[in-house]
Amino acid sequence: MTRRSRLDRARSFVRNRSRVGLRRSQSSVLPAVQITVCAVGAYAFAEQVLGHEGPLFAATSSLIALGFSRDPRLRRVLEVGIGCTLGIAVGDVLLATLGTGLWQAAVVLFISVLLARFLDSGTIFTTQLALQSLLVVLLPAPEGGPFTRSVDAVIGGGFALLITVLAPRDPRREPKGDVRKLLGELSGVLRENSRALTDSDSTQAWHALIRARNCQPIMDGLSGSMRAAAEVARLSPAYRRHRDELGELGGSIHFIDLAVRNSRVFSRRLTSVINHAALSDDAVHSLAEMIEDTADAVDVLALALSSSTTTERREHLRRAREDLAAVATRLHPARLNVTRLEGEGLVILYRPLVVDLLESTGLSHEDAAGYLPKL
Repeated sequence: MTRRSRLDRARSFVRNRSRVGLRRSQSSVLPAVQITVCAVGAYAFAEQVLGHEGPLFAATSSLIALGFSRDPRLRRVLEVGIGCTLGIAVGDVLLATLGTGLWQAAVVLFISVLLARFLDSGTIFTTQLALQSLLVVLLPAPEGGPFTRSVDAVIGGGFALLITVLAPRDPRREPKGDVRKLLGELSGVLRENSRALTDSDSTQAWHALIRARNCQPIMDGLSGSMRAAAEVARLSPAYRRHRDELGELGGSIHFIDLAVRNSRVFSRRLTSVINHAALSDDAVHSLAEMIEDTADAVDVLALALSSSTTTERREHLRRAREDLAAVATRLHPARLNVTRLEGEGLVILYRPLVVDLLESTGLSHEDAAGYLPKL
């Protein structure tokens, strides 16, 4: 590789990283303002109102509880407050028993970590309990006693909850963006399968399988954003009216997850079908067209579930339901010109995927399955 090509690659890397970083910073302006107000406000309250000297734990606990994590904030607040209190209690008991010193600190930290893992699986809880136990052994107690830190931690958590309740950010925004991204990936998987059929390319079908498997991190992030959104809607009076919509979105996400899982099964089987040349030209054309129609319906479903208004959501859901129902009525081997056993198995595997997508539009399982022709 020449020096010039290395410089070009380096410039391209810096340019891309800068673009991504700038976009990430722009989307984080409001959360950064909230975190700043929360941390400084908690510190000022503990210092000016309660008279605590240097209440750093009020600021740090609010930072941890509010943060950029998608985990529900109420759980993080409880983990910070309870972990801090238990850590101080454990540290005091062990301090009275063992005394101070480096080896005592090591014993305290080891016992605290094991105790925290025994009580709860949360990483924040473990960190807080272990940290407080260690600080009790290594540092002198602040004025007002060691449990002043625990009070500061609760104050910081309380400020984080207050910001959450009063936050102007719509809790539906993040999960809707995530579900649109997930459905975009599912649509891409289906289109890759359609092209693999048309081109008789089993490698492309395998790539579609890999892409479907890579949807799992998106699904995990979506689950976290849904939990956080549901918590905000439950705590904030301004957003309680969105609880029903979030509940419906959660139901749709469950069936979308099943559809993504079924797309993996279908892609894996499609690889085998292509390798064995188990489909006639007419069957290939019919199946590829049907899969493309399904992908188009998935795109409409993505518009429905990410719509900002009720009217748009209902209109797009109706259209997606009709398009998917039209696909379901064709899911019979004879209607798709499929004659061989391996091809028939491929069609049978596709039926649950379409039923899952129909259920994600709000249909019951019985109504969704009712569109399928009897085998």
